[in-house]
Amino acid sequence: MKTIPTFGIALLLLASLSALHAADVNQPLLSGASGPNVIVILVDDLGYECLGANGGKSYQTPHLDGLARTGARFEHCYAQPNCTPTRVQMMTGMSNVRNYVSFGSLEKSQTTFGHLFRDAGYATCIAGKWQLGTKDASLPRHFGFDEHCLWSMLGRGERYADPSLSVNGEFKTFAGKYGPDVCQEFVLDFIRRNRSKPFLVYYPMILTHGHYEATPDSKDYRQPTSKSKAGEQQHFADMVAYMDKQVGDLTQELETLGLRDNTLLLFTGDNGTGRGATSTLEDGSEQDGEKGSTTRGGMHVPLIASWPGQMKPGTVCPDLVDMTDFLPTICDAAGVDVPKSLPIDGRSFLPQMRGEKGQPRDWIYSYWVPLRASQTGNVGSRGAVEQAFEQHFKLYSTGKFFDLDRDVEENSPQQVADLQGEAATAARKLQSALDQFKDARPADLTPPTLPSEKKKRKNK
Repeated sequence: MKTIPTFGIALLLLASLSALHAADVNQPLLSGASGPNVIVILVDDLGYECLGANGGKSYQTPHLDGLARTGARFEHCYAQPNCTPTRVQMMTGMSNVRNYVSFGSLEKSQTTFGHLFRDAGYATCIAGKWQLGTKDASLPRHFGFDEHCLWSMLGRGERYADPSLSVNGEFKTFAGKYGPDVCQEFVLDFIRRNRSKPFLVYYPMILTHGHYEATPDSKDYRQPTSKSKAGEQQHFADMVAYMDKQVGDLTQELETLGLRDNTLLLFTGDNGTGRGATSTLEDGSEQDGEKGSTTRGGMHVPLIASWPGQMKPGTVCPDLVDMTDFLPTICDAAGVDVPKSLPIDGRSFLPQMRGEKGQPRDWIYSYWVPLRASQTGNVGSRGAVEQAFEQHFKLYSTGKFFDLDRDVEENSPQQVADLQGEAATAARKLQSALDQFKDARPADLTPPTLPSEKKKRKNK
């Protein structure tokens, strides 16, 4: 029998390892791979100003503030002005101009991060608020999620006390339970059952959407609630605190299971704070909830990234982040392939989480279809509000230009022809951004229907 010299064996082993490495580069993770777990938390109606880490003084958010101190906090993350448009952007990585049709729905032809992670061997779960299509129990699985526990799916009912939720396709009412607790326990149970393999949890929380009411930690839980401004403000504060506690309990469970260091957690909001809530900042100023507005107060949301050992504690990033950026970011972190056939508008902010420069955005483009006639003032020729903005300036497709450092509430539009210096340069950049999307709307996509048009059709 012939023998192979020791040196020859070493060469064969080295060649085999090199071949395996070459085959694995940029390939999706397979079932059983050791990729990081990913949890994306999207809170309902929570603006940037609500967190203590962002200078907020009105609410108790110790757990989120702690995540910011030990992870990365972003100062300029922006959502759409209301929930469904943001969810569509986040899940698909595309601007609404490419795939948004109507409120409360997501086109079945779309590819989501649920698809990409499930195809890469991840266990996938969604829990919380759905509002992306009803009366079809297969939708969550169709969009890439193995398991679900959702409000506003197969019916609405209550979301807080005695909630009605869809659990893996079965519509149930949980008498005596609190909706956010049911969803939280569902998430924790999913994590426990799947702790030995990589998982994706998308957690679009039910909190903190109005109506503002008592939580199980409130003194007046399940008692007649006050409809006064002060009473509603207190209940909103209670809801923020309860949401923060749930985030803390989730991170503690990851610690208990030994999963914390191998889990990327992203926390953000789906639009600005709901109307009726007024928040105080550390400089003494106040911020009214401006949900449903294209002003900064309606779109500026918190973003905290936490992944122990992967980022410098206390990182603060001033770069722009858009909701389309979440899909490429989590795929980048997990090594999950994004098909080149998808016209993704987002870009990964993983490098910035790690304190690196990355590829910062120069602007954010937004295409938004209003829900109320009172929101249609900036609608352009394509039947939607289109805007491009950065940290200091904003330009609408209608030609309205705003200096956000001096006029954050957008009360005094300027004429582009009158601009000079830095403002004129910004206007040219932002117009170029708008121009990049002039042909992005697919011709076969249903045109947006404005509230006034709906009313006209109803009266016919």
